[in-house]
Amino acid sequence: MNMIPEPLVNTVPKPTPIARRALHDEVVQRLRDLIVEGVLAAGARISERELCERFGISRTPLREAFKVLASEGLIDLQHHRGAIVSTLTDRDVDNMFDVMETLESLAGETACARAGDAAIERIVALHQQMLLHHGRNELPEYFRFNQQIHEAIVEAAGNPVLANVYRGLSARIRRARYMANLSRPRWDQAVAEHEEILRALKAREGARLGRLLRDHLRHKRDVAKAVLRAQPTDSP
Repeated sequence: MNMIPEPLVNTVPKPTPIARRALHDEVVQRLRDLIVEGVLAAGARISERELCERFGISRTPLREAFKVLASEGLIDLQHHRGAIVSTLTDRDVDNMFDVMETLESLAGETACARAGDAAIERIVALHQQMLLHHGRNELPEYFRFNQQIHEAIVEAAGNPVLANVYRGLSARIRRARYMANLSRPRWDQAVAEHEEILRALKAREGARLGRLLRDHLRHKRDVAKAVLRAQPTDSP
């Protein structure tokens, strides 16, 4: 006799903590943006109460975000003072850019050899969005697309080890890269450099793209260091 299977009990999936994870990621991203964009100044103590009110959250997800940002080098967790926005020195900038120049140069050369047409088309689309925000003088929005372009070139290289190392440094160096666009002449120059970068990528000229990416980052390094030197030495 054919047996009809009994209907499964409790077939509705149990709730999973996706919402909590989404909240955690959102808090990390918002706090990271405040630091990168200079809203929270280097050396400043971060007020948990003010941020909780600003984001409409409890202290638990905020403190979890602090741990992530501390691992990225954006904040220092001090026993008696709480969370402090970390400071950058010339040496910090040099050390980070030395490595990042090598990573991005390698990624550019490799992407020209390995990237599929769809990956390059996506980078072209990101570039157009970046130009749109540059034309509107929208630096934070421009910067987000700028970073997505650099990340997409690394992804297009198809090397997971390279991508993993890049991600580890990318968050740490982001604040210095943002500083380099605070000067309008340098911002315009960076856009012109991106035009050259895109042309080399579309032509799959690996050696040229690697050189352009290295020069692009060296220019950013110089401007970021100039911005740091111009800042007051008495941090709040």
